[in-house]
Amino acid sequence: MENLTAQLQKLPPPLWNSNTRFLTSPNSRPKLITVFSSSLRRCSSSSVDATQSTSLLSDSYHHHHRFLNSLPRRLSRTGSCPLRLLREDGDWSKHQFWAVVRFLRHSSRLHEILPVFDAWKNLEPSRINEANYEKILRFLCEEKSMNEAIRAFQCMIDEHELSPSLEIYNSIIHGYANDGKFEEAMFYMNHMKENDMLPETETYDGLIEAYGKWKLYDEIVLCIKKMESDGCVRDHVTYNLLIREFARGGLLKRMEQMYQSLMSRKMTLEPCTLLSMLEAYAEFGVLEKMEDTYNKIVRFGISLDEDLVRKVANVYIDNLMFSRLDDLGRGIRRTDLAWCLRLLCHACLVSRKGLDYVVKEMEEARVPWNATFANIVLLAYSKMGDFRSVELLLSELRTKHVKLDLVTVGIVLDLSVDGFDGTGVFMTWKKIGFLDKPVETKTDPLVHAAFGKGRFLRSCEEVKNQVLGTRVEESKSWTYQYLMELVVKNQKNKH
Repeated sequence: MENLTAQLQKLPPPLWNSNTRFLTSPNSRPKLITVFSSSLRRCSSSSVDATQSTSLLSDSYHHHHRFLNSLPRRLSRTGSCPLRLLREDGDWSKHQFWAVVRFLRHSSRLHEILPVFDAWKNLEPSRINEANYEKILRFLCEEKSMNEAIRAFQCMIDEHELSPSLEIYNSIIHGYANDGKFEEAMFYMNHMKENDMLPETETYDGLIEAYGKWKLYDEIVLCIKKMESDGCVRDHVTYNLLIREFARGGLLKRMEQMYQSLMSRKMTLEPCTLLSMLEAYAEFGVLEKMEDTYNKIVRFGISLDEDLVRKVANVYIDNLMFSRLDDLGRGIRRTDLAWCLRLLCHACLVSRKGLDYVVKEMEEARVPWNATFANIVLLAYSKMGDFRSVELLLSELRTKHVKLDLVTVGIVLDLSVDGFDGTGVFMTWKKIGFLDKPVETKTDPLVHAAFGKGRFLRSCEEVKNQVLGTRVEESKSWTYQYLMELVVKNQKNKH
């Protein structure tokens, strides 16, 4: 009653007088009381019914989700059979059925999907429809389970007299094409046309992608011509796809033609397309176009993965454009690779001031040192002829708990030839047991690209080739001490 009174008090003035509990017109008073009484009874009754209904819905919801969550667990048991579980449960809802299909798919139990689908759809005739077949065929074709897919395709046509949709034909055509079975793909392309269904742009996009995957670039060109003859218009998806596939194939002129066509039509250029173009230019060392594409990527705020960053960095190193390495390092997320690039920039430029600045930044950011950072700075000091700084850094690395590697050993040995007294360093390494550890190389390959391999590392490779031949695996058990002895022995034999 209190809640109802509170609601009535919110009504506008002519209907409700705040000084009385009834309507302002006296003639309406008895009616109001009757209305109130009946309303209260209905509210009370509705409230009970609503509570019971909500409780039932809640119980049903939780039961459904408990059952849905238990299905994968029951299926994962040794010797579990989805058909047997379906018989035990009597039936599954569509959510439960597709959960089972996803589980079987991710568990590589593809051969069980179609029998379960057949059993489930036969429990309810309305489930025998085009939409369910579209979904099941897409699953099977994406997993390259083409024999099962064709069985389902034939079943829907012959047994249930359903007409395959364009999506179903696309799934089969793309499934065969992705598996490199283009004859079968063309068979179903013709089958589609015989059934008065014309391929659409999406059909050809899937074929283009498959031809690119199998490096059949002439077939891509023929596919474009066939697409045009069938009246399919190339949209932005097609153009982006063509640019990417030609980029991956190293067909730069065709890539650029498609890019110009896309831009002239003012279509959307996808981020992954720009990245493919950048990778192609970096792969072939096309510096100016690589830089132009990289600048566009930076403006759009697109992230580069580390492999692509390395390819771009190698082009800069090959062209002795070391200052670009710092920009590249600043432009990516602050990872070990970013700091490596920035250190390399100033080490290659022999800039003590720049090197010290980056090291200070690393200290402020509390970046832990590793073998790559240590060896870059050691190589920089080596180029400067600053033996004192080399010695100080080597002693600091012990307190920083940096795990040194073969490159570090090579730097010190090469410096020893140039006049550095490394006796104390090697005595310390021997004392702490470092020289008795198995040989490791942890330094980033970009360091070798920038500085090359020193005399000792080249001698190591020569020794390995002489002693082991093709049995490279045996060198994994070598210690630093043993490898140094082999190198010294080999040099004596040469003289």
